Amino acid sequence: MENFNINNEQNGNIKISDEVIATIASVATKEVNGIAGLNLSFTDEIASKFVKKNASKSIKITQNDENITIDISVVVNYGVRIPDVSWEVQENVKKSVELMSGLNVDKVNVIVAGVSFESDKENADNSQAE
Repeated sequence: MENFNINNEQNGNIKISDEVIATIASVATKEVNGIAGLNLSFTDEIASKFVKKNASKSIKITQNDENITIDISVVVNYGVRIPDVSWEVQENVKKSVELMSGLNVDKVNVIVAGVSFESDKENADNSQAE
């Protein structure tokens, strides 16, 4: 686990762990319309039901000099424009992490790892029920 240091010579240092950055990025990603969720393996999904620390599985944080790079693996909803949704994720994650942590986000790389058809399935179930 890597910590990011913010130096303030008058008061001391502030350390922000990768898990905190990943949690902020996870919440910011899920706020974007068109995102079905983060890309988790089957075992990670089961574990996430019992343990809250699942953001770091699909979010990678790297530091270079004074900047950080965030890689996020997501699943999008079927029918959305992937470039538009990805751009919104990049903007929302960058804004949220910088605002909450005071760190400079150099890049937010979005990896679209899958497409979710859940909303289509729900719509089909609802129309059959009528």
